[in-house]
Amino acid sequence: MDIVHTISELRSRLAGAKAIAFVPTMGHLHAGHIDLIRVARVNVGESGQVVTSIFVNRLQFGANEDFDKYPRSFKEDCEQCRQAGVDIVFVPDEVEMYPEPQTCAIELPDIQHILDGVVRPGHFRGVATVVMKLFNMVQPSVAVFGKKDYQQCRVLLNMVRQFNLPIEMVLVDTMRAADGLALSSRNAYLTVAERIEAPQLYAVLGDIKSKLLAGSKNYDAIETEALNYLQTRGWQPDYITIRCRLDLLQPTISEKTLVILAAARLGTTRLIDNLEVLL
Repeated sequence: MDIVHTISELRSRLAGAKAIAFVPTMGHLHAGHIDLIRVARVNVGESGQVVTSIFVNRLQFGANEDFDKYPRSFKEDCEQCRQAGVDIVFVPDEVEMYPEPQTCAIELPDIQHILDGVVRPGHFRGVATVVMKLFNMVQPSVAVFGKKDYQQCRVLLNMVRQFNLPIEMVLVDTMRAADGLALSSRNAYLTVAERIEAPQLYAVLGDIKSKLLAGSKNYDAIETEALNYLQTRGWQPDYITIRCRLDLLQPTISEKTLVILAAARLGTTRLIDNLEVLL
């Protein structure tokens, strides 16, 4: 496995590669990331190149968010990548990624302004911009993302399609702990007591899914009940909502392919999760 820090090193190392699968990360890797790497390898085979990037992207953090304290574990991350069979770990610094102020950015459609876009204005613009830069650097034939960041996946799928990028986007189901909590680098912020409580977010999604499958169509009432339940347990929900999978807009009663999306703070930690539903 090679660890490269510059774009020129990366391009030299990938010259002549027949197939490249790319897994972008912000580091502090967990089993969910390793699952993405496994899927990447399956998609390009043993003769292809699997590239994982580690870069904490300042552009997608708001002024009062956790950029400075975001967990970083470079040595451990590289060892996990090596064990998972990654060929190249690309670890640019901020000067390499942004040698000058990034005044050019990806302008996204209205999906950037709903749900997480309301709570984190500018977040998806920053995500799309850095991912486009990474795509240009790595030139992958396949890119692998986890469905835990559901809105991000929809944003990036739309970007790849509209810019006619020759990249197959592969979305992987969320990996969970035994108690249902979606794996996330930010889980490291949870206290012992909060970690015990945290699976309630997924439990609420499961309860909503059961109600939908049982035929309930009063989406507003279902969402309000779920929000109130979490609040009584000490959570601070940003949203719990039932949406269309394709565009994340509010569904009609006849819509069959749904996703339940949730974001809530537990203590100082903001957790997100989702659950797809097919009626």
